[in-house]
Amino acid sequence: MLKLAVGLLTAAAVALLLDCYAPSGTPLPVGRRPRAPQPAPGAEAANLLWAVQVSDIHISRFRDPKRAPDFEKFCSETIDIIQPALVLATGDLTDAKTRDKLGSEQVEAEWKTYQSILKRSRVMEKTKWIDIKGNHDSFNIPYLDSVQNYYRKYSAWRKDGSFHYIHTTSFGNYSFICVDATLSPGPKRPYNFFGILNVNQMKELSLMATESLHSNHTIWFGHFPTSTIISPAPGIRTLMSSATAYLCGHLHTMGGLMPALHSQHRGGTLELELGDWMDNRRYRILAFDHDLLSFADLNFEEWPVVLITNPKSFLYSSSAHEPLVKILYSTHIRILAFSPSVIIAVKVYIDGVHLGNAHQVSGPLYVLKWSPQNYSEGFHHIDVAVQDASGRIGTRGHIFAMEENLSLRFGFWSSVILLTDHYVLARVLFGLIVLIQIALLVVFRYLQKPALKEKPGLLTLTSYSLHVFSKTNTFYYSVLVLNLYTMLGPWFVGELIDGQVGACFSFGVFVGGSFLQGGITFVVGILQMLFFNLPLMAYLCWCLFLRCQGHSFHSHIHHVRRLVAVLVHLAMALLLAWQVYSCYFLQRTYGTLAFFLSPMRTWLVALTSALIYKTWTLKSSELRTYIVEMKNCQSS
Repeated sequence: MLKLAVGLLTAAAVALLLDCYAPSGTPLPVGRRPRAPQPAPGAEAANLLWAVQVSDIHISRFRDPKRAPDFEKFCSETIDIIQPALVLATGDLTDAKTRDKLGSEQVEAEWKTYQSILKRSRVMEKTKWIDIKGNHDSFNIPYLDSVQNYYRKYSAWRKDGSFHYIHTTSFGNYSFICVDATLSPGPKRPYNFFGILNVNQMKELSLMATESLHSNHTIWFGHFPTSTIISPAPGIRTLMSSATAYLCGHLHTMGGLMPALHSQHRGGTLELELGDWMDNRRYRILAFDHDLLSFADLNFEEWPVVLITNPKSFLYSSSAHEPLVKILYSTHIRILAFSPSVIIAVKVYIDGVHLGNAHQVSGPLYVLKWSPQNYSEGFHHIDVAVQDASGRIGTRGHIFAMEENLSLRFGFWSSVILLTDHYVLARVLFGLIVLIQIALLVVFRYLQKPALKEKPGLLTLTSYSLHVFSKTNTFYYSVLVLNLYTMLGPWFVGELIDGQVGACFSFGVFVGGSFLQGGITFVVGILQMLFFNLPLMAYLCWCLFLRCQGHSFHSHIHHVRRLVAVLVHLAMALLLAWQVYSCYFLQRTYGTLAFFLSPMRTWLVALTSALIYKTWTLKSSELRTYIVEMKNCQSS
């Protein structure tokens, strides 16, 4: 019966997770006016707008000498070929790291390189170039008017804060709303990994969202995914519920583990994180074709570029924001194809059947007549192969459907990464881990110690060692205070911004007269608990248990299994080495003051060394009761 109950609860939890992180079906309605099925996509080069996004460029003075030249080639050649109506550069324009990668500061030479690329390529004369700040562009900036805020001097946009840009065409207006969640003041790395929006910023964005309802479509864009933005109620996702999509960067394909991070909010808004330019040379082309949104994430210098705009991908469809009925009323398949060489063939396949070759209408637009009624039921797969005069072939394909009541789901992990409020999750996990360790100490402190029986098992011996540890005042109070301090006390005091002394806590950072809510601080706290505080307590319990068996530091090597002893000591030595390295990181990042005024780093190294020394030098008289009991157990 118990197994059945556990199975049902597990199944319910899995179902809840899938429902939460893989939205499907008809989304919630929004306040945008309904659209007619006409005009529908046909053979004319009308009602078509395309743009480009690039993110996490990280122009660097010290790393990857090809990064800046490649970016200049992108601005001068790729943009010339694609000819987008506008380009969105969504943050981290420069790297802002020191040569040793530990420190962070605004490097004017990097900003001058970025600006010179824009000027030499004349890209701002060819298209609307909108560049916004990322967290790296805000490192070590005490206030927005600071001379260190090179974004204001060297970027194309040059204005801090969120804004609403309206792109006007002959067939309607398209709103682009920027979410600027970068921190001000901007501390050094890593404590600005999460973006923050305050109440006033949320009100400002809410007004922009209302204004945008008069546009054909609204695209929100920013540097941070919504999962890494700390915002007050009703939350940033609710504010952008009328948007067709939110474009962002920041996560850099998770080190290659997640090359495509896409998902969809419950209201139907797509969230599309773009891989970085820095290492992966990624960029994105997106298009509105008769108000149907399509996009493709691309690699630099891979030609031809192909984007199927009709029929659009079913997975990336939203009936709340797009006139999907236009696909059924359309007369032609529509494809955007770009290449530095002449395109000689555009072959179209549906469900593996060659439908024909699309012909060029104007510029990059190619069309092929079709009968959408033939595909009115179920899912179908469209594939397009484009060949240019240089012999290169580019392909693109996706699933489409005419029926809106069908369902496709985004990847589970993509949705977890993009739709979870990670600062809330980290806060809860950190609190639970601290409370669990404190509860262990307190419970075993006041719980009556059970008598050892003949041949006690591992669980009994573990429990016994926790009793010994918790009932020995030196260790009990030291570790109890350590855990309470990890949760409540300042971890260090130092120059979080050059010239400004601040204090870092688990729940946030105080600097420059401002308090910045904790996000990454909770993640650091979790790592501290899991990889130092808890292992330290376990190690001290093990050492005390050996003392209760009558061993000294020298004798236990000969009487305990040597491999086990070596591995345990080695593990603790590695964790202590990590703690020592973190002291070095503090000094390099936040200055000498932070090194000396760091209870959770420098002082903890000293405390740990003292506690380990104490376990092996503790007078046997203080452990006499336990030693006698252990000997009686061993002799029985």
